[in-house]
Amino acid sequence: MKKYFTFNFLLRLIVAIILVQTLYFKFTGAPESVYIFTTLGMEPAGRIGSGIVELLAAILILIPSTTWLGALLALGTISGALFFHLTKLGIVVMDDDGTLFILACIVFVGSLILLWKNRKKIPVIGKRFS
Repeated sequence: MKKYFTFNFLLRLIVAIILVQTLYFKFTGAPESVYIFTTLGMEPAGRIGSGIVELLAAILILIPSTTWLGALLALGTISGALFFHLTKLGIVVMDDDGTLFILACIVFVGSLILLWKNRKKIPVIGKRFS
């Protein structure tokens, strides 16, 4: 019997769930999301655009053959989020006790691990690491 809940599967699920759970706030224009993207001067295009990219990343992460691509997309998007937390927003945003920052760190580390674990599936590059 094949193991269904491997480390790779659970990590993919955790990263995807974190990415998807923020979409409600971004797509409904929740005050926290509007505040963040207004502070960054990217409201509403940045909020909606990043939400679309995160949705795509989550879907790609859940498909085993495209996990590497989803992880790469998530890594790029979340790197931007971490950059802005560290430069303009701060770690604590609107009294969230740093929750958004911590979730971004989890997505960052999880995406890095997924990208490394799936590196052999990356066209051209994966062949060099065989």
